[in-house]
Amino acid sequence: MLLSMTGFGYASLQTDSVHLSAEIKSVNNRYLKLSVRMPETVSRFESEIEKLVRSRIARGTLNVSLRLRFLSGQGEYRIDADVLRAYRDQLQVVEQDAVSAVPLTQLLGLPGVVREAEFSDDELSGLWPSIEQTLCGALDHLEEFRRTEGESMQRDLEHQCEVISAEVDRVVVLAPAVVNEYRDRILERVRKLLQDSAVHVNESDVIREVALFADRSDVNEEITRLRSHIEQFLKLCRGVTSQGRKLEFIGQEMFREINTLGSKSSHVPIALAVVEMKTAIERMREVLQNVE
Repeated sequence: MLLSMTGFGYASLQTDSVHLSAEIKSVNNRYLKLSVRMPETVSRFESEIEKLVRSRIARGTLNVSLRLRFLSGQGEYRIDADVLRAYRDQLQVVEQDAVSAVPLTQLLGLPGVVREAEFSDDELSGLWPSIEQTLCGALDHLEEFRRTEGESMQRDLEHQCEVISAEVDRVVVLAPAVVNEYRDRILERVRKLLQDSAVHVNESDVIREVALFADRSDVNEEITRLRSHIEQFLKLCRGVTSQGRKLEFIGQEMFREINTLGSKSSHVPIALAVVEMKTAIERMREVLQNVE
């Protein structure tokens, strides 16, 4: 099972005293980068929120936004009467020389007059279960989104593995012909060079040269390892957990074997097969950048 690192989750909850909503947006990142936005009133829960998110998400850049609105008469904000009174007292001195008095409503915008409501520890602690429930709902929604996209990505990766496997099978069929063609070229070259000469070349010398070439161009080890990597790659794709980093590493190993295979043969059909395999690997790399 694969999970995409790109997704969106939302959930809301309303109790007798508060309305909560949580929104989570995620994009790809090699590591886990978390940003949490919330009202100052509940900022004390930031570490718990981060711990909750990290327990569910392994990689990606996540932006978590928590909103709450109090439904009781208590409200989110309070007027600091002492600060307001201090402003008023100072204005009364000024108003003696002023044409008109300053309306009280204009004082509400002055620093410190209106501040966020303060709650007791018991009141705030009572909010956490609702916050946790809302966040879990948003995370569930996000995971559903990421799983759906992950299924599409898995199908794409499995298809690329099929492409590589088919090209490997082609190389297995073509490889013996490479040695035979080299032997024929050697014999033809020797025949042309010595056709008007009394010099003779021992057949054993030609066989030795062909054997050396066959050893240099042998790709059996690369093919065996490449097939093993493909099998392991597919096993991880279909596993219980999403393991993007391991898949990236196996993809690198697959590319290394394909590159070595291509460097060992100048045979045109094999070179074309190598190009197809490298194209498939590049597509896999693009997809894996977004796999958790």
